[in-house]
Amino acid sequence: GVFSLVFWALLLVVCLKYLAVVLRADNGGEGGTLALLARLDDPERARSAGPSRLALLALFGAALLYGDGIITPAISVLSAVEGLEVAAPSLSPFVVPITVVILLLLFRFQRYGTAGVASVFGPTMGVFFLCIGALGAAQLFGRDGALLPLLQAVDPRHALFALTHQGLQSFSVLGSLVLVVTGVEALYADLGHFGRAPIRRAWYAVVYPALLLNYAGQASLVLERGTVGPHPFFDLAPDFLLLPLVGLSTAATVIASQALISGVFSLTEQASQLGYVPRFRVVHTSAEARGQIYLPQVNTALACACIAVVLGFRSSDALAAAYGVAVTGTMAVTSVLFFVFARRRSGWSLLG
Repeated sequence: GVFSLVFWALLLVVCLKYLAVVLRADNGGEGGTLALLARLDDPERARSAGPSRLALLALFGAALLYGDGIITPAISVLSAVEGLEVAAPSLSPFVVPITVVILLLLFRFQRYGTAGVASVFGPTMGVFFLCIGALGAAQLFGRDGALLPLLQAVDPRHALFALTHQGLQSFSVLGSLVLVVTGVEALYADLGHFGRAPIRRAWYAVVYPALLLNYAGQASLVLERGTVGPHPFFDLAPDFLLLPLVGLSTAATVIASQALISGVFSLTEQASQLGYVPRFRVVHTSAEARGQIYLPQVNTALACACIAVVLGFRSSDALAAAYGVAVTGTMAVTSVLFFVFARRRSGWSLLG
């Protein structure tokens, strides 16, 4: 039932809602809540008459995305480094210091821009997705009868059953399910950095198959053992691959955090152009792509906030609730703004 929820969340939220629909609503190639606002609201009118209700909603969503940009690098890197506790429990006291050092290096690299870091980050992410897909496939196809129950999960009735027959526990399940689709707002906000077509190609060719295989492998492992361990992702790996997987996962989470940071840069520039925040120094890091920018002041502020969050919460579990609020809030704001955009600008009927 839980895997059925994961399957349908990825299909409906990422594939259908964002990739097929929301990515169409760009403003000169830029995405995010403020790009939607720019298509709906007149900036000159806003300067003279004050922000409209739509503008206030978009700014609230932007604020939540800033929170997401702070929490995502912190929780992503922290959760990956926590894999050291699985491989070597004696290293537990070093998890937070290692996380802080990695975050400092991550923000230090931002000055090289999206294109500059892509030469290193792109191949690393390719290896990561191939690896997690292979681990899931090994669990699924390496054991007799492991695949059939997961194929049955495609039936949405299993997802509905998991939500309607678990009582209050279903709320906890939904809270965890949010973590499956947390990257969609960064995907939309980063539209100006990468473009619509490359985002869709990367998702369907690499990311989506690898995620489905890995989540299916984790679900199969839980069904096989009859219990949920603290780190089912790392439990997929044999002992001799555990430390390399921790290292690769840490690198991948650093790179995934890059997407949120780039999104915050784009959001800040849009807010500045709309007159909602002061002007910041903008460094264009690519001669070909106008949307690839670096904002030194914003980068420094994000770095300080991320490190403060890690030192304050000290574990990914403690951060998860705040993370969910930021992500679901931003997604809700995007949904409302896109609904208005579809009705006003695209001429969609009320039924779509």
